[in-house]
Amino acid sequence: MLKVAILGKPNVGKSSFFNRILRQRDAVVSEKAGTTRDIKKREISLDDELEDILILDTGGLEDKDELFEKVKKKALNTAKDADLILYMVDAKTIPDEEEKKYIRTLQKLNKEIILVVNKVDNDKMTEKVYDFYELGVKEIYPISVAHNRGIGKLIDRIKRFVPKKQKIVQATVIEEDIPLEELFGDERDENLQELKEIKIAIVGRVNVGKSSLLNAFVGDERAIVSDIDGTTIDPIDECVYFDGYHLTFVDTAGIRRRSKIKDIEKYALLRTEKVLKEADLAILVIDAKEGIVELDEKIGGLIQKHKNACIIVANKWDETAMDYKKFEKEMRFRFKYLYYAPFMAVSAKTKRNIEKLKEKIIYVYNNYTKRISTAKLNEWIKEATIRHNLPTDIKGRETKIYYATQFGIKPPTIALVMNRAKLHFSYERYLINFLRKKEDFTGSPIVLIPRER
Repeated sequence: MLKVAILGKPNVGKSSFFNRILRQRDAVVSEKAGTTRDIKKREISLDDELEDILILDTGGLEDKDELFEKVKKKALNTAKDADLILYMVDAKTIPDEEEKKYIRTLQKLNKEIILVVNKVDNDKMTEKVYDFYELGVKEIYPISVAHNRGIGKLIDRIKRFVPKKQKIVQATVIEEDIPLEELFGDERDENLQELKEIKIAIVGRVNVGKSSLLNAFVGDERAIVSDIDGTTIDPIDECVYFDGYHLTFVDTAGIRRRSKIKDIEKYALLRTEKVLKEADLAILVIDAKEGIVELDEKIGGLIQKHKNACIIVANKWDETAMDYKKFEKEMRFRFKYLYYAPFMAVSAKTKRNIEKLKEKIIYVYNNYTKRISTAKLNEWIKEATIRHNLPTDIKGRETKIYYATQFGIKPPTIALVMNRAKLHFSYERYLINFLRKKEDFTGSPIVLIPRER
């Protein structure tokens, strides 16, 4: 797959172009320099006849402080792995020595480079393009992402680097009804088995070690790690193959109190909510050194709101002398609404319990996608109602459950067909706890929906 990396100094429009080519608002865009810090990857198709390509949006190249130095290093390393580099500049500036230094560094990689001059908003601005010929890049494309000028020509040029899709040779039609066993033998189940993907959101306060945890899962420095609060802005995703599953981890931005949210971090909070909405499972990361605080509980409330499967993780366990049972007891007290979530102590720094956490993810996901047969479900509901009768309504009328059936997963969702579609919350909680005693739903919420017959 062709890899196309977008590089350039901060605030030249790299993320805007990334969003334009994706045709969606994926990367956070802001006038503040340094909004993009980690690498965003997306597979896209430019043409039905061409293979898909991988677009990589990188952070701005700038020598400013320790964080920007890490961002620059990450971007340049991404360029090494790319097949095509789109180096973007701002038409409203002029090339300086720093720009020339970056171009020379990229040219030493012997990669295909296209110089993209952004913010050429009108014909008069076209003259500014000639200033950038001194950078020594043969191909120059003037564009305006904001006004959608020149984007089509640039995409057409990129297409010429993309190989065509291989034509599928039509298989010979077998007229006779030959059993699959004779055609494929015992290997057919393995070949036809669907590969399962689990989407996992890593959420928590700022600086609790979410990016370090992502790097520990991947086994590589995928996300930039810094002591500076709010280092991660865009959600960063990476896929790991483990035990027959594709685990797609998404590192989200750290969440602060609303009164302390700084400028572009407001976008980060919105993206975190979006990630939770699309995720199967959420890992709530707590700082073991600092302990549980009120904001941790509020973030846990977001997980409950989106009905994700959940694992609560205390990171930096190697840096604390806290007793495990004492910490877990406090966690259970503070996160009563996530009572079903298992708890683990890990260290992203030393990789302690990371493999066990992967195993726990698969275990919880299987509970999150679990189905109970209608016969068994009705047997359990009947037993539960015999043990504790349903409460009457305010008028003293008897409430009955005629029938129960599971009609959804992620999370397991059960319809209760009743004489009136109302169920007291205390009895609903009783039924859910009863079902949990009958079947293992560790890590997964259960949803009961009353319906009239």
